[in-house]
Amino acid sequence: MPEVNFEDMGLIDYQLAWDYQEKLLHQNSEIKLTNRQSVNKTKTSNTLLFCEHPHVYTLGRSGDQKNLLLTDSDLKRVSAIFVKNNRGGDITYHGPGQIVGYPIFDLEYFYTDLHRYLRSLEEAIINTLKHYHLVAGRIAGLTGVWIDGEIPGRERKICAIGVRCSRWITMHGFAFNINTQLEYFNHIIPCGIHNKAVTSLQQELQRTVNMEEVKQILKNELAAQFGYLYL
Repeated sequence: MPEVNFEDMGLIDYQLAWDYQEKLLHQNSEIKLTNRQSVNKTKTSNTLLFCEHPHVYTLGRSGDQKNLLLTDSDLKRVSAIFVKNNRGGDITYHGPGQIVGYPIFDLEYFYTDLHRYLRSLEEAIINTLKHYHLVAGRIAGLTGVWIDGEIPGRERKICAIGVRCSRWITMHGFAFNINTQLEYFNHIIPCGIHNKAVTSLQQELQRTVNMEEVKQILKNELAAQFGYLYL
């Protein structure tokens, strides 16, 4: 059974977390390259990072900067920054009260199928929400987790997902809205999708939610979904 290191980095600057992901991915990539020319193989590692970020808007490599509705001065006014990164997807928001998950997984331990990987991340979120008696699901053609996704005009996204994969090693991941300040989504066209709302666990339950409780449930659901053990 695969093993995964878990780290909760708390509130951390977005660039610092991105740099750390790149470091882990690079280490695993170097191991794979060395293994090609070596009789004695070294195992790559799997790491799951949880964190929160100060207010930041991030734009994926296929995104359109026009989906950011703020000028530079507007960003300063709302105490946010804007970062272009190398994940898939368009624009999203990260901020306090959100569980941001970065799985740095070598998919060769699991399955070399990126589509299945994305669906597995979604399923772990969907199953976590079941613990709070919320029914969530998917919308065909749109990555992420939605509530009332099958009801036109009532669709609400509760988790955005955008990843990068190199040599079957993943980075970036998901942003799960728990006690998130949803007004920050008013400054973007989330994921480049028009006319669909964003929600949080707090908004759906109409109460502040214990973040540590959600993290533990989500950790367990991810382990169950991928079939791994935490070190």
